[in-house]
Amino acid sequence: MERKGLPLSAPLALGCFLLLLSQFSQALDPTSTNRTGAPVVPAIVVFGDSTVDPGNNNGLHTVAKSNFPPYGQNFMGQKPTGRFSNGEIPSDLIASKLGVKELLPPYLGYDLQPHDILTGVSFASGATGYDPLTPALVNVISMSEQLDLFGEYKERVKAVAGEGGAARIISESLFIVCSGTDDIANTYFGTPFRKTSYDVTSYVNFLISRATSFLKQLHQMGARKIGYIGLPPIGCLPSQRTIAGGILRQCDPLRNQAAQLFNSIIEKEIGRLHKELGLNGSKLVYIDIYSILLDLIDRPSIYGFETSDKGCCGTGETEASVFCNSETSTTCSDVTKYVFWDSYHPTEKAYKIIVDVIYEKYVKYMI
Repeated sequence: MERKGLPLSAPLALGCFLLLLSQFSQALDPTSTNRTGAPVVPAIVVFGDSTVDPGNNNGLHTVAKSNFPPYGQNFMGQKPTGRFSNGEIPSDLIASKLGVKELLPPYLGYDLQPHDILTGVSFASGATGYDPLTPALVNVISMSEQLDLFGEYKERVKAVAGEGGAARIISESLFIVCSGTDDIANTYFGTPFRKTSYDVTSYVNFLISRATSFLKQLHQMGARKIGYIGLPPIGCLPSQRTIAGGILRQCDPLRNQAAQLFNSIIEKEIGRLHKELGLNGSKLVYIDIYSILLDLIDRPSIYGFETSDKGCCGTGETEASVFCNSETSTTCSDVTKYVFWDSYHPTEKAYKIIVDVIYEKYVKYMI
């Protein structure tokens, strides 16, 4: 899958990570496994951006990659895999919490075995979004292309489990969707292309229509348990502080307001869709991660951190993806003191804390 695009500095979306965190992690305690020891859900299937991309971008001609050091320095074997963090990402943590498997593999560029197929994969692609311009700018996998890959995946499940088995697996699996941060941070605020036709409100409404369409298509393709992760406080990501926070690098209110507007509208849309689709037993749940991450940023010491306005990689103010590399960037001496690994993505420790914080909140509505 080859594409050509313009390099873009982008907060390869955080928004998603919370999605996964929330839902799956909670499943462990309430009912991560049933009384026979089997997982509550047969598989986890993930769509979205860099928060939940375990390496799908590795084979693409794009700057939105992380399959090189220092990424993965705390991952098993200290191996960079394409995950945008120092260790495991939300999709891994959730799959483990639910008792499905320890790591959720990428669909592309990985030697998937029958067990991998039956227990789920991630189609997520770092730096993508709902706006078709967003993935085109950096040559990554669009959300619609992720649905195409899911259609292909379903056939592979059928080849292993048979038609009846595949239908059961798909209908009982947990689906996570997390996207939209890159649309606002990179495409709207980071380039001039959309500002000529949209103000913030109209652009958010455009994204809402695309996100709603995605959810409807996913449901039509068989998904019945869907968790939708809202956007984070985009203006408080280290990179956005640097770009728009002034000399003091404060959180940018415009980006945060855009994220809040998106969240308020999509939550209502998801409530409407849940009622509409729930007639056949479907579950569609909105997951708020904005307030959770903001608290982590505003009160880092409460969670055992010291720094929340910079990442551990390089200066922590601008480095991410290809600009966070062992040739040009050093890393902090103690990553456990940092909320963010690079200027866009949280550390493994932060991801784990977020999972625990939202543990009790959503899974009961998903399973």
